[in-house]
Amino acid sequence: EEEWRKLLTPDQYVILRQAGTEQPFTSALLHEERKGNFACAGCDQDLFSSTTKFDSGTGWPSFWAPLEYA
Repeated sequence: EEEWRKLLTPDQYVILRQAGTEQPFTSALLHEERKGNFACAGCDQDLFSSTTKFDSGTGWPSFWAPLEYA
């Protein structure tokens, strides 16, 4: 866990390692419009494509499908 604390910001640590969540409508990614993939802050693996992002009205970035891996 000490290594995770060194690699992640305090907010990322709480969310990724302690099942926390960020406050709704505070994510910098909420209004992100650039094309590309969204990756995990912990392992840097791509999780979602911008083509599946939508505004759910919940205050968090939402996607209708994860990326598929063979």
